[in-house]
Amino acid sequence: MVIQEEVTLNRSVGNVSKIFSDIAKVISTAVGRPWGFLLAAAAVILWGITGPIFNFSDTWQLVINTTSSVVTFLMVFLIQNAQNRDSAAIQVKLDELIRVSAAHNSLVGIEHLTDQELEEIRDKCEARAKAELG
Repeated sequence: MVIQEEVTLNRSVGNVSKIFSDIAKVISTAVGRPWGFLLAAAAVILWGITGPIFNFSDTWQLVINTTSSVVTFLMVFLIQNAQNRDSAAIQVKLDELIRVSAAHNSLVGIEHLTDQELEEIRDKCEARAKAELG
């Protein structure tokens, strides 16, 4: 019974993750296009034009501040999701290229190392490259 509930929970979490990923892809692609920028710029221009109508009131200012804060807050998560997906895909591709080439297979998975360990490996690679150049 507990195992069945856990499987159902894992499936639900997977469905939510898939839905979020799909939504994040669509939105980040859409807002990354020129018309997304133009729409945002038009909203700011419209807000600026309405300033004199509302006598540049506190409410008028609050509208743009609140809207931009909420949009920025939500976009951070969408952009981070897209960046994480892209980084993971690139890492898998690089790992596969390393695996099938004459490169050092020991480099596969180094993204999981600490910053200090990565720095040491980079220093060694740079030293080998300099030695090969002469």
